[in-house]
Parts: sequence; C-alpha cells; structure tokens
Amino acid sequence: MLAVSLDAVLVAVTDETPKTLVVAGGDGGEGEGLRFPSGPLEGGDRTLELGMRRVLRSQAGLEAGYAEQLYTFGDLARSPGGQPERMVSVAYLLLAHEERPRPPARWVVWYDLLPWEDHRNGRPEVLTRTIAPACRRWIAAADGPDEQSRREERAQVVFGLDGTPWDGVRVLERYELLYELGLLAEAGRADALASLALDLDHRRMAATALGRLRGKLTYRPVVFELLPEAFTLLRLQRVVEALAGVRLHKQNFRRLVDSQGLVEGTGSTAQTGGRPAELFRFRREVVRERPRPGVGTPWAGAGVSS
Repeated sequence: MLAVSLDAVLVAVTDETPKTLVVAGGDGGEGEGLRFPSGPLEGGDRTLELGMRRVLRSQAGLEAGYAEQLYTFGDLARSPGGQPERMVSVAYLLLAHEERPRPPARWVVWYDLLPWEDHRNGRPEVLTRTIAPACRRWIAAADGPDEQSRREERAQVVFGLDGTPWDGVRVLERYELLYELGLLAEAGRADALASLALDLDHRRMAATALGRLRGKLTYRPVVFELLPEAFTLLRLQRVVEALAGVRLHKQNFRRLVDSQGLVEGTGSTAQTGGRPAELFRFRREVVRERPRPGVGTPWAGAGVSS
C-alpha cells in the first residue's frame, strides 16, 4: 500500500538567526520526537500545495507566502511506527516572517540541526574535532587504493578538507556522508555531533531545503521574501549571511547589490543606533530585466571575508 504525506519546511530569519518550524510528532502530539509539520493528502485537497498549507494551518496555526515543491522522499522503511504502507512524502520549502505558532509547534535554529554548516564565526569546531578525523578513518578503512582515492576525493570536496574550497551548496552531500559515517542519531547510533535530530528522515529534508535555498541565492531574489518591505542594506546582508552561513565583505556585497539593480531607495531612513541608515526596497522589475537576479555566490573568495 502507498500513503502520501505532505510536509512543510517553513523558514524564517529573525535577528540574523535562521529558523525552521517543527512540531512534536507527526500529528502535533505531545511526547513524541520533533519533525516538520506533516500530514496525509486528503481527498478534498485540490492541489498538493493547498493540502500542505492546510497541514501547516492545522498543526501550527500559521500561513506562509512563498512556497515551492522541494523534493519527494520515498525510501523504504521510512514509515513511522513500522506501518505497512510505503510512505511517500512531498515536501515543500516555504519562506515567511517569524510568527508565534500554536503550541506544541515551535521554531528551532536551523544550525542546531546542521551545526557544521554555520561558518559565520570561522570554521566550526565540530568539523576539526569530530568530522575530519572520522573522514580520515573512513578513508583509511577503504578496500584498496582505488576506493581509498575515491573516498578521499569525496571527503575533500564535500567538507572542504586539505585546502579544498568550501562549497556551501553541498549541504545534502555533507548530510549523506555524515549518515554513512554513522555520526548522526538517525543512523542508529548516538549523535556524535551534539546536534538536534528530527524524526524519520526530516533532517534530510532540512539539509535538502538549505542546499536548495543557498543555491537559489545565486540566481533568484528569494532572500527578499524574508525581509520587510523596507530594509537597510546591512539587514539585507545579514539575512544573506544567515542563509549562506558565511560572513560577507560589506563593500563588495553592496557593490554587487547595486550592480545587479536589486534594490532602490525609498527616500526614508531608519535609526540604527548610530547615524540614520537609508531604507531600501526590492526592485521587482529586476525579474524582467535579468534572467538570474540573485546576490551572487557568497562562497566566492572575493565576497567572503577572512
């Protein structure tokens, strides 16, 4: 038998902190592990997206604006509680401003789920202390030199080891290698990374969503879905940094935003603690003017501060 679930990966950025919404258990019940809002497709759902929005309202009391279908998850043995049905989940990525959800739904910090992805304060200690040594043990245990070479290349590319550049978009590849190394709770062992786990494969959904969103930063103006109508350029930069997981060079970032024609002045200012800062808004005309109106690749050396 086949069962279809609809899952909502809702993302917000508040005070430079990227967050995602979770509930206790698949139906919002108490005493169960955390997962994304999730519920069955019902006969009255005219579309999958409308069904997903119904699930989000019923389990968290929230609405969301931007939504796109993220991925379909359907591996064997992913059904909760050993149910006989094969559970296929259609997950959606949604962007919104943070609002208070109806309990027991709550917001969690995205980097509590994936702490190795946040490089805003430098290379995370967990990469050096735990992940890199585990990768090297895995490489050393390879069956023969060819397999060892393949493992070494994979670890270097995915985790930026041995001088290989860090690619922020490879979030899912990092998650999958960590799962293979047995470092995650969902792999059936104790979580060795001091990270927050989710039920079933919902942390894999989180990794898929973050990789998708980081990729879209380079070619779609999705970041503006997470901002108020008027904002300072510093706030825009901080939201991009929160999603990208890196700090950006202020002047380079502002030159990029200006050259892309992404924003325009509102003629107003905001008091930010020092001198008043000019307020800007998103230029919606840019989606017709440019085929790829994004904020560039935050991981390129010219844009990332050391």
